[in-house]
Amino acid sequence: MTPYVVTELAESDLIEIASYIAEDNLAAAERVLSDFKAAFEKLAQMPEIGHHRLDLADEELRFWPVHSYLVIYRPETKPLQVVRVLSGYRDIPELLR
Repeated sequence: MTPYVVTELAESDLIEIASYIAEDNLAAAERVLSDFKAAFEKLAQMPEIGHHRLDLADEELRFWPVHSYLVIYRPETKPLQVVRVLSGYRDIPELLR
C-alpha cells in the first residue's frame, strides 16, 4: 500500500506547477516533481514534522515547504493525505476555504 494519497485538488496543483515550470525548463519540472514525491514519502514516515499554521487554515492541517511551495497535508490519516500543494505566494487561506 502507498504510504500517502494525493487528493484530486493536490494532483491538479502538481500538474499546474509542473506545466508552469516546464514552459522554461522540462528537466527542472521533473526535478521539482521528484522533490515533491520525496517530501510526501518523508511526511508519510514522520507526519508530525510539519508545521501547524492556524493563520492559514482552520483545520488541523500541517504544512511542509518544498522550494517555494507548501505541501499541505493531514498528519493523522493512514495513509497520509496530501490535501494541496500551493505556491507560498498565493492566497492560501482563500484557497483552503
